Amino acid sequence: MSTVGELRRQAADLLIGSGMQPEHAERCAQLLVLAEAWGIASHGLLRLPYYLERMAAGGCRPDAELKQISDQGAVVVYDGDTGLGHWQLWEAAVTAKTRCGHTGIAAVAVRNSSHCGALGAYVYPAVEAGMVSLVFSNGPAVMPPWGGHTPVLSTSPLAAGVPSRPHPLVLDLATSAVARGKIAARARGGEPLEEGWAFDADGRPTTDAQAALHGMLAPLGGAKGYGLALLVEMLTAGLVGPTPAADMPDMFTHGHHARPQGIGHLVVTMTPEFFDSEGADRFDRLARRIADAGGRLPGRQRVAPSDLDDAFVLDVAPATLQELDGWAHRLSNQA
Repeated sequence: MSTVGELRRQAADLLIGSGMQPEHAERCAQLLVLAEAWGIASHGLLRLPYYLERMAAGGCRPDAELKQISDQGAVVVYDGDTGLGHWQLWEAAVTAKTRCGHTGIAAVAVRNSSHCGALGAYVYPAVEAGMVSLVFSNGPAVMPPWGGHTPVLSTSPLAAGVPSRPHPLVLDLATSAVARGKIAARARGGEPLEEGWAFDADGRPTTDAQAALHGMLAPLGGAKGYGLALLVEMLTAGLVGPTPAADMPDMFTHGHHARPQGIGHLVVTMTPEFFDSEGADRFDRLARRIADAGGRLPGRQRVAPSDLDDAFVLDVAPATLQELDGWAHRLSNQA
């Protein structure tokens, strides 16, 4: 068992040791540990060794800068310089919140980036300011089109945040039947998959996690999930760019570590008062109705990034901690 503070320091030190600026490393570490606190270990510290391997191989630049390439007021576009997505998408979310306060709606894109972890984290800059936030990202192809047999789409994740009291709505989901990180976590632990999650490389349904990593994922909800996945791909690979899922290297494939991913992220933020002065009150009433009906508001039990206590104790998988210790030894020998 380790505290949040200990895990954040360990993750930040590994990223700094790989050449990342301290403020960027600390933001990435915060968001990785936040995923652990949310119970999404598949997008937490399990991912860090893959990021470090990609940095060592040249597929992800630890010293990347976020370069503004377009500013149209309500629309801002950055180039991520093949850097790690966590700190870059967070900066984009903060920019979207700031611009939205003046324009009522704002869209901020980051092109040429890398994986960003749990997408739900990036709605908080806007939600905590009383704004609505939508976040989209893409990744390597792991899902076939409906009726097809070749991977063309990523898990095409999306997140949404709506301010409501006492808890904001935070929706965070992959449009595949399951996030690929969960497949990787099951593979690492030698655990089987649920029926209907995945196919092997030959298109046959499988519950073998290793076979699924080299195969394909099923869409969430059949054709409807495929439609959502296609929309996310259009908004990220199409609108933002530069790399479509079908051409993107996979972080779980060793031979791909030296190739930049070229991921596209998009944040769209809205200020309710620009639409109607009573919008925020209606959010609250709807949230109360959900609770009164015995329902669960998505995100209700998630701690906000700014509220995560360094003293909170987390139980991280021993295999993950062992791998992080191995990286600490490897980086110290390179120093």
